[in-house]
Amino acid sequence: MEKRNTFSGKLGFILAAAGSAVGLGNLWRFPYLAAKHGGGIFLLVYIILALTFGSVLMVTEIAIGRKTQLSPLSAFGALNKKWKWLGKLATFVPVLIFPYYCLIGGWVTKYTTVMITGENAATDSYFTDYISSTANPLIWFFVFLVITVLVVLFGVNRGIENLSKVLMPLLLIITIALSVFVVTRPGSAAGMRYYLLPDFSRLSFKTVLAALGQLFYSMSLAMGIMITYGSYFSKEEKITGAAHKIEIFDTAIALLAGLMIIPAVFSFSGGDEAALSSGPSLMFITLPKVFAAMPAGRVIGALFFFLVLFAALTSSVSILEAIVAGIIDEFKISRTAATLAVSVYGIALGTVCSLGFGIWSDVTLLGFDILDFLDFVSNSVMLPLVGMLTCVLVGFVIKPDAVISEIELNGPFGMKKFYIAMVKWIAPVFIFAILVSGILQSFGILSI
Repeated sequence: MEKRNTFSGKLGFILAAAGSAVGLGNLWRFPYLAAKHGGGIFLLVYIILALTFGSVLMVTEIAIGRKTQLSPLSAFGALNKKWKWLGKLATFVPVLIFPYYCLIGGWVTKYTTVMITGENAATDSYFTDYISSTANPLIWFFVFLVITVLVVLFGVNRGIENLSKVLMPLLLIITIALSVFVVTRPGSAAGMRYYLLPDFSRLSFKTVLAALGQLFYSMSLAMGIMITYGSYFSKEEKITGAAHKIEIFDTAIALLAGLMIIPAVFSFSGGDEAALSSGPSLMFITLPKVFAAMPAGRVIGALFFFLVLFAALTSSVSILEAIVAGIIDEFKISRTAATLAVSVYGIALGTVCSLGFGIWSDVTLLGFDILDFLDFVSNSVMLPLVGMLTCVLVGFVIKPDAVISEIELNGPFGMKKFYIAMVKWIAPVFIFAILVSGILQSFGILSI
């Protein structure tokens, strides 16, 4: 078995973990959910939840990883042998997500080249024509997946950490630059008011559930990723300090993404809230039209999709690493063999997902197309289920002190009482509500 890698230091860990958290959830899902759920009030609720739920769950996962020095496939069993099954359940999440995430990463890669070359993508049919074709989306999917695989093959230090040290500062610079450009455009003030000023008349339980569900997606919680990265984190470093920095970086990128996208659509699409909350079509249909209407729109569009590509790549690397690390820990095989095995699986299922928009478009599972079914199972069912069960394990089986002792290796944990109340009682109840509402929403029984 290969010697377990570690990050070179606190900065490497923070940038890699932030790279995992900052992905499509920040740059695409967060803005359209914010627009759909009242702008400023969603923003306020999300920040409060990030500082409470997000903080507790992230600290817990990092501490479990560092305490066991294992990926989730083996870590839960190390905490309690009877709960080894939870490790399998947690690992199943990135296994489901990896193929279709790389497919969407391929779409982003394609649109990056489209913006650079000046090809006209500002039509309603361009995106649907592209994803319904056979060869084109598969080529870009393969390109994105190969880049992801190469980074993971290089390992924790030379691959993941080095990539994050380059891409994360670039991502932050581009996000700030684009946000400043957008908010200084004529007509953007209405979008900024909608996004930044809370309207408490629009506050509802649905808003809270939507923000809490986004928290899981955005901060890479319950995917096994933070446990995996925590297993590479030095015992000499403080967990709480690192976790807070990751939360700040992740939340800042999400907030800036909304500040970049919502005022832009207000400014260049006549304040169309429906266009903002249109889900996947926001990035691939609405925004190309916005860029086409902008001064220097080709340059802005290229920078934006470069930004999304960087975020998607750092996240896909972390998803693959969570799977690979589990295989290495459990089956004691080399990183190369584990990575290539997962790659073959990823190519196979990713191809099926892609064809689900084309020649297999008539194939449905419980009324979903293939990609949407995998997304439903992973995000609406598995993420909240794993998060809730992790809280139950920590709160009632191994007890909170088992995690707190790891957190306090580097100093006192000032939020101990709050942490215990959150992990035992508050978090499981709210996460269960996410689980139920996500299932009901997916089948059209509940609208959120």
